[in-house]
Amino acid sequence: MSSSSLKLDPARCRAARCRSCGTVGLLPVLDLGQMPLSDRLVNPEATAGEPRYPLEVVLCPECALVQIMETVPPEVVFDEDYPYFSSYSTTLLEHSKRHAEALIGARGLGPQSLVVELASNDGYMLKNFKERGIEVLGIDPAPGPARVAQENGIETLCEFFTIELARKVAVQGQRADVIIANNVLAHVADTNGFVQGIAALLADDGMLSVEAPYLRDLVKHLEFDTIYHEHLCYFSVTSVAALFRRNGLYLNEVRWLPIHGGSLRYYAGHQEQPSESVAEFLEQERELGMLGQSYYADFAERVGKLIGEVRELLFSLAGSGSSIAAYGAAAKGAILLNALGEAAEKIDFVVDRNPYKQGKLMPGTHTPILAPEALLERRPDYTLILPWNLADEIIAQQGEYSAAGGRFIVPIPTPRVVDAAPV
Repeated sequence: MSSSSLKLDPARCRAARCRSCGTVGLLPVLDLGQMPLSDRLVNPEATAGEPRYPLEVVLCPECALVQIMETVPPEVVFDEDYPYFSSYSTTLLEHSKRHAEALIGARGLGPQSLVVELASNDGYMLKNFKERGIEVLGIDPAPGPARVAQENGIETLCEFFTIELARKVAVQGQRADVIIANNVLAHVADTNGFVQGIAALLADDGMLSVEAPYLRDLVKHLEFDTIYHEHLCYFSVTSVAALFRRNGLYLNEVRWLPIHGGSLRYYAGHQEQPSESVAEFLEQERELGMLGQSYYADFAERVGKLIGEVRELLFSLAGSGSSIAAYGAAAKGAILLNALGEAAEKIDFVVDRNPYKQGKLMPGTHTPILAPEALLERRPDYTLILPWNLADEIIAQQGEYSAAGGRFIVPIPTPRVVDAAPV
């Protein structure tokens, strides 16, 4: 059965409540069926009983928030074995350094300042501030990344960020001049409580900087593999502005960024001082129809067609005797592989630079994860790039593999074969 043929239960949609504004009665967008937790890598000796959960996408007709209906308990998602470490992406490190330098300059940050990052991971972002003598505090619930950050001298609380924790930190005299929340707002079940916590912790004249994948790009470029249980929400400027205002913050600037297939950086604060960018994005979204169901009407059909094209390509290559591997044991890769069904069995192994992932298996498909050196040792004819948003970085890193005749497949927004890094 293809993903596009799966249909959301109308009764479930009618009974569902919006995570942001509380409206009851949500509109169907996409049903990806039963999926494993995309970041829950599998130990080879424990493959039995792997849980799967519904992955159903809906739209709130009131505040325009796109969201999934299932909420997997956060302590299940962000457990001791949570494998994502930001420092293994050169692209992300460079992006974060530029972001930090811009904030330091724009806000005049110095030794008297405090920068707090929510979902600070292994300290990849905060180290840029600490190196400049600026006080930092990371907050992240995943024990593995938080431990690495602490070992690298980044003060980190290994806790979930809540309004209670925010008030506790603020009472201790630590209100933040800047709060950074990159790719975390979508992960939080209590969306309003999370923003209320930010408002409590942010200094009166402080700035909030949030990054999140942009819903417009997700739909336009068929980035369905970025939909997984860790991502509860998929934001537009319309839905973010309403969420902030409801909880005592004001959206003052919006910038589009190419990272992660198209993201937005939202700047907010306690005072309402919007730049023209806010009104421009809001108007664009109204004109595109992003506030209503019609904008998403053919999304499921287009996703089903894309999955079929990738399946057909893999079957064709394998049928002609070609060997196939994959690069990047990313969360989006787990969704893509599971959506491919039997075609995923044509992939012999996945490679990843992160040693914490090597030796484990991909969720659902149980494809083995090896070190990148396996590409040269085993010489697969083709390598499917699962984190397609990092395709240029990966292809550039694997010049020796390309020189030996290896070819890459970039699956999204349309499957294409790439021989070498672009000049």
